Amino acid sequence: MRWYTKIFLAGVMLFFVLPLLIVLICSFTSAPRVTFPPQGFSVQWYFTALTSPWFQTGLKNSLIAATFCTILAVPIGMLASYGLLRYKIKARNAIQVYLLLPFTVPLVVQGISLLFIYARTGLVGNILGIGFALMEINLPFMLWSTSSAVNRMDPNLENASMSLGANEIYTFVHITIPALLPGIMSGGLLMFVLGLNEFVTSLMLTTIWSATLPINMYTRIKTAITPDVAAAAAIYIIITVIAIIILDKTVGIESYLK
Repeated sequence: MRWYTKIFLAGVMLFFVLPLLIVLICSFTSAPRVTFPPQGFSVQWYFTALTSPWFQTGLKNSLIAATFCTILAVPIGMLASYGLLRYKIKARNAIQVYLLLPFTVPLVVQGISLLFIYARTGLVGNILGIGFALMEINLPFMLWSTSSAVNRMDPNLENASMSLGANEIYTFVHITIPALLPGIMSGGLLMFVLGLNEFVTSLMLTTIWSATLPINMYTRIKTAITPDVAAAAAIYIIITVIAIIILDKTVGIESYLK
């Protein structure tokens, strides 16, 4: 790799990482306002954020919605990817386009269409309904992850299992799913993180009582950016990093991405 390529890649990495670092640094200020560089050092804003009703309620709603989103997306994405890639299905291309459609439609348009449906069915403000909407919007990411795992899997593993007397269900549960586990885990983690951070759709479908943490943070920074919001953002970043580390330790992201 040439030196100017390394400099370019370092610049791109710095472009994405620097805003996160600034948020983390500003969250440790001892001043009542966000300043950079921060004035003094203190962790008081983390205690303020963690004990604030807006943070606790928002985080609880976000975790419920993201968890429900992941629970729905994992089996749907896994079965859809496996079925489309392993079996001869009529109109396969049309089905694939339909499954990827949520990713190509602007989030605002999807949010409005879901709002019309939810308003008629009384699901506006329902936290599980929000989780379903997050699944519908982010499902293509799960499909990409599991499709990659299906393509990497050796079909001879299934053939060998069935040639030894195992039926298709036993083979799928004991051979296929373990072989696809890295793709399932990485896709599930991605769905959870995306559901946790989704803003546009949640803004249209939530109420005061079901607002997720990004909505509550947005509501607070409309008037002033206070250090407790920076601390909440830092906690969000830490949760994401911990989730990625756990995934790497359990299924090994490095070996899967090679």
